[in-house]
Amino acid sequence: MVTLRRSVWHEPRPVGAPPVGRLDWLLVGVLATAALVEGVMRPDLAWRPLVTVLALALMPALLWRRARPLTAVLIGWSLAGLLSILQLTARTGDLGLYSMTAVLILLYSLVRWGSGREIVLGTAFVTVVVALGMYAAATGWADVFGGSVLLLLVVALAAVFRYRADLWHRQRREIRNEERVALARELHDTVAHHVSAIAVQAQAGGAVAGVQPEKAAEVLAAIESEASRTLAEMRSMVRVLREVEAVAYSPRPGVADLPDLARAGTTPAVEVSLAGSLSRPAPAVDAALYRLAQESLTNALRHARNATRVRIDVQREGDTVRLRVSDDGQTEPGPVPEPGFGLLGMAERARLLGGSFAAGPAPEGGWVVETVLPVGTPS
Repeated sequence: MVTLRRSVWHEPRPVGAPPVGRLDWLLVGVLATAALVEGVMRPDLAWRPLVTVLALALMPALLWRRARPLTAVLIGWSLAGLLSILQLTARTGDLGLYSMTAVLILLYSLVRWGSGREIVLGTAFVTVVVALGMYAAATGWADVFGGSVLLLLVVALAAVFRYRADLWHRQRREIRNEERVALARELHDTVAHHVSAIAVQAQAGGAVAGVQPEKAAEVLAAIESEASRTLAEMRSMVRVLREVEAVAYSPRPGVADLPDLARAGTTPAVEVSLAGSLSRPAPAVDAALYRLAQESLTNALRHARNATRVRIDVQREGDTVRLRVSDDGQTEPGPVPEPGFGLLGMAERARLLGGSFAAGPAPEGGWVVETVLPVGTPS
């Protein structure tokens, strides 16, 4: 209970409170006009000029109800309390105008837009004013019950809308976090692959520059091509993120683009084999297969010791697709190292699509990455 009270007391104000707009000014204008008309049309009302002035003095507080909810409640309900004091002093009937029910709007705004501390202080003040008004009006038990239920309904309605808005904001934050993780995964897969390819080409260029200078131009051209592809893919991602509306950008690569990863005449050589009907996998599976193969190839290029060949095999097996990336490098003795961001990201991709992922040293040597994904995306 103590923890609950502390959490309520330290509850911050909700984010996204709208500024004063035309509808707010329209509300104030309508209620002020109603107060004036009511003051004129009720000649039987005691203290009519003063009561009308107090009702009009309440209206500006409606404009502050979201930016300064506690101040608005203190002003509005103080005016209502003043009417109760006048009623007790003059021993007259009800002095309030019907337009004074606008204080309920202030109570709603306090619970909807106020901080926990403001809600506690404001509702305590409202409770005192309501009790004073009921005493001044000599209200019966039926009226006390009805008035209390009305106030509780206003508070409950405001709390429900506050909770729903908070839930919506939290869902948006979760979606943004998921998008950030997906973007980080895409950037890692794209940039790491191309930079690794550039590093391999640069190492090859350094090896052949002194022996076969004529091949240096070919190596530089390959490096330039990889760098251009890296920039193009990164610009495509950034353009999609920056544009508010949909933009035309190159589609994400898929299984049909896997042969582009093949390389001959370099060390290690990269071979790609596609078996079975792979023409219509789900778009998410299609893109994931390419990224998984690309990241596995990147890891092989970076970490496989003395590897001469990297093989990418994709095979359709019923309602699933199996991807296997293997190399013939030398594995270091000892325990398998902890997985890095690349392996963790690949495992996460496969798990999100309802598939399986495994990576580790092969019995015959080298490293094997194997993923099985459903052809269609899971529900």
